Amino acid sequence: MDESLQQRLATNEATFRDVNEALERGRWPGEEGTVAFRCECARLGCTRLIEMTPPEYESVRAHPRRFLVAVGHDIPAVETVVEVHGDWVVVEKREAAGRMAEATDPRS
Repeated sequence: MDESLQQRLATNEATFRDVNEALERGRWPGEEGTVAFRCECARLGCTRLIEMTPPEYESVRAHPRRFLVAVGHDIPAVETVVEVHGDWVVVEKREAAGRMAEATDPRS
């Protein structure tokens, strides 16, 4: 996969990560409750919501190259599935996509 496509995919996912970061700054139903986070995949038009606890989301966000995506929404050409949790997975970007993910991480 060429570098410009990798960067576009990473930019799409970074946008959804920013949405989830905004959700995190909002109200929590409590540490034990779940919150609906947006799937951070690169699919245009994806509106999947993923239920998880705030601590689960924090564990994904602990690394700037990692994203929360629905099962089947990963792109093996640019990312590796590093965790599987029922109907959602954690992917880690590689190469140019990984560098773009790090560069756009709002926590860095």
